[in-house]
Amino acid sequence: MENIIQLVPGKWVAESVLIAITGMKKNTIKAARDQSWMEGREYKHVAADGQPRDNSMCFYDWKAIEKWIERQPAAIPRRKSA
Repeated sequence: MENIIQLVPGKWVAESVLIAITGMKKNTIKAARDQSWMEGREYKHVAADGQPRDNSMCFYDWKAIEKWIERQPAAIPRRKSA
């Protein structure tokens, strides 16, 4: 019999977990981080020495990001070509 382990993510998750939870793509996450999200609210740079820099690993508040997704307006319909 195979053991199954179910994990519940904490508040702050790595990008790989954010992708698994939301289905977002890496490029979408990067674009949202650059254009929409606020550091300290939806994401944080984290470093082992406690002094993160712009290129440090990011952790994401997946619940805040879910709220951001819910606030997105409906898509504008595209014209269909014949």
